[in-house]
Amino acid sequence: MKLAQCWDDGVVDDIRVIEILRRHGAKASFNLNLGLHLENRYAGWKYQNTKEVWKLASQELVQVYDGFLVANHSLNHPCLNKIPAAEAEREIREGKDALEQLFGYAVKGFAYPFGVHNEAIEEMIRSTGHVYARTTGVTDKVFPPANPMAFHPHCHFQDPLFWEKFERARQVDGVFYFWGHSYEIITEEQWQAFEQTIARLSAQSATWVDLPDLFEKPAGM
Repeated sequence: MKLAQCWDDGVVDDIRVIEILRRHGAKASFNLNLGLHLENRYAGWKYQNTKEVWKLASQELVQVYDGFLVANHSLNHPCLNKIPAAEAEREIREGKDALEQLFGYAVKGFAYPFGVHNEAIEEMIRSTGHVYARTTGVTDKVFPPANPMAFHPHCHFQDPLFWEKFERARQVDGVFYFWGHSYEIITEEQWQAFEQTIARLSAQSATWVDLPDLFEKPAGM
């Protein structure tokens, strides 16, 4: 069985998530909008009108995500189906290019801002060299997806049915894939619960994988 996870938006809480992942040997992809990272950290918005969400500074991104993969979340996080097609294509292409220049490797994954996509946007993702694009939908059968440009996870990391869905995936020896935003972890109790989840997953007879590796064909195929 394989385990995969990804996290959106490049916020300061990712640092603590990564500390937990490192302690338990877990892998993850982090979906970034490089156009929204400034020279210094800044408070971007309030989650649930209570928690200030801080964006990471552009100059700390390479260090923060060292050892983990980043993926494209567009350049500036627009709703791609509500802007002109040429602008949407630019957001996708320049978001990917900027990440590749900063991190120095090919960026293969994409996460749709707000989960919004359609056939035209999917083709833009494909034509700009991405191998998958994650939605915010859910499915019982994650892999192989019918359409890699509409790659649905099993669930959000705070799904009340998280472990039930994990057990169903384990029974078929497949892939279990979840996603989230680190700023959604608000209380210390929630942080402890998240670490317990990662520890429990890592203790299973399973392998953490980077998402693009699911789409790589073995040599000779």
